[in-house]
Amino acid sequence: MPGLLSVAVVSSDGLLLLSSDPGRNAEARAGLEGRPKGPRGSSADLATIVSGIGSLTIGAAKLMDSGAVKHTMVAMDEGSVFVMSISDGSLLGVHGSADCDMSVVAYHMALFVGRAGHVLTPELRSELRKSLEDESTGSAR
Repeated sequence: MPGLLSVAVVSSDGLLLLSSDPGRNAEARAGLEGRPKGPRGSSADLATIVSGIGSLTIGAAKLMDSGAVKHTMVAMDEGSVFVMSISDGSLLGVHGSADCDMSVVAYHMALFVGRAGHVLTPELRSELRKSLEDESTGSAR
């Protein structure tokens, strides 16, 4: 979708389960595509932001006794972050550029949550967590 920079699915405990193209994130860290060097744009950073926004809004909803949080949007001068609840506390996060169509992004996020939310079972999350741990252990050697 035009204007999307990165996408992440985060478990209720903040673990990055799924992300957009990891190759693009490596290029962003390397300073390619006109981006500054450093962690900006990485999936791990988006996962951290999504998890933090999720925790903050869940806490606010509890304090306000307003029920579950469905979605959150943070609009900035140079982009936007969208966070939507999936299931069991999992979250879908999208980082979009300033020119992305926010209503189209929200629509497609809702479609994804509706179609894939039931798939993110505790068993699948456990498999993904193990896979990520194996991958990080293998790369540290």
